Amino acid sequence: MIILFFKRALKDILNNRFLNVVTIITIALSILIVSAFILFFVNTSDIMNSWKKGIRLMVYLKPGVTEGKRLAIKYKIQNMDGVQDARFISKDEALERFNNQMKRQSSLLKNLKENPLPDAFEIRMTAASQNSEKIELLASQIETLPSVDEVEYGQLWLGRFTSIFNLFRLTGYAMGCIFFMATVFIVANTIRLVLYSRREEVEIMRLVGAADRFIKAPFYIEGLIQGALGGFIGLFVLFITFIYVSSRVEQGFSFNLLSIRFLSPGIIFLIILCSMFVGWLGCFLSLKQFLKV
Repeated sequence: MIILFFKRALKDILNNRFLNVVTIITIALSILIVSAFILFFVNTSDIMNSWKKGIRLMVYLKPGVTEGKRLAIKYKIQNMDGVQDARFISKDEALERFNNQMKRQSSLLKNLKENPLPDAFEIRMTAASQNSEKIELLASQIETLPSVDEVEYGQLWLGRFTSIFNLFRLTGYAMGCIFFMATVFIVANTIRLVLYSRREEVEIMRLVGAADRFIKAPFYIEGLIQGALGGFIGLFVLFITFIYVSSRVEQGFSFNLLSIRFLSPGIIFLIILCSMFVGWLGCFLSLKQFLKV
């Protein structure tokens, strides 16, 4: 029986090629756009987590701090919750680092009469404490210590990036809902047109006692096929685009500073299922109205 339903569904698809091609392309475009947002979220989350793991708190000391006070500050910092290690960086070492990072602009530093950089501590945090709330709490605690001038960890930059990421996330949710509703509407209208072209056949089947389940099954299968094909095509186009873009992006970053990845098999499977559900739902709504069930 299932084989018969599949044959009828494939026959309807072939007999109404134009309508079904339009529907499949619409589903594919919707899947492509929504999947692109998901891909963006996945990689952005990976990058943000990587950056957060690499966050270092820089504790800048006031001028003239004696070695005894410096050791006392280091002891207090290392005993704070969430601190893995505190390394002292003298202002001479900091200037040397700066010189190495600014080799091409070294002429800018030649006219310095004295070292303008302060002594500092570079603090690494434990893995469990590498989130914005705990980082901010630790920075506030360190700032209260005597002889500490400033604590810096890129909080302004990280906060702005997080806000932009959240804005993109909301936009992705909104666009996903819009494309979901639009695709369901198009699938429903496609099935409705197919039903209209076969209305006499459907009426005859109902008159001779065919169960509604027998009538509906091929159309449900047709909707599932449309959804599956649209999902595969959308993901295939996204994958080709990803290969092209990722090769260009990674060429511009050395030492694996930036690594992006495609969607995992689990996410791909869920996207295909959602695409098939969209096809089925559009068919269900159309059949419900047409057959008055």
